[in-house]
Amino acid sequence: MKRYVTLFALICMLSAFVGVAYSADEKEKAATDATTQWLAVVDSGQYGESWFQASSFFRGAISKEQWKSALDAARAPLGKVESRQLKSATYTTKVPGAPPGEYVVLEYQTSFDRAPGMIETVTPMLEKDGKWKVSGYYAKRAGQ
Repeated sequence: MKRYVTLFALICMLSAFVGVAYSADEKEKAATDATTQWLAVVDSGQYGESWFQASSFFRGAISKEQWKSALDAARAPLGKVESRQLKSATYTTKVPGAPPGEYVVLEYQTSFDRAPGMIETVTPMLEKDGKWKVSGYYAKRAGQ
């Protein structure tokens, strides 16, 4: 009987671990899907609209006009996206400088027509309404 109880406890622990891993994978996929939609807005030059579609944390950290100016200065000169490939997606509950919550740090290898070999880091967060929305965006040349 003791052996069965131990075996049952082990199965429960393994099931819980698989459930957590599956849950993180599911969250990474949902966050990636939301980010893909948000990046399409940015890629089309609708910087003001991308601000509206970002997380409440993001909108509280930067005004719409500041965001539009920042992207006009930093993103517009890169040109159009030629390719973008997801390199990594990491679920976490802690992001430096951000409030506690659920986040997925996404890293893309992106080539723009005037800037090949860029790395875009996009960090969506889970909002209170259960939707993933971008809370951070950063683009840099690979190797920097």
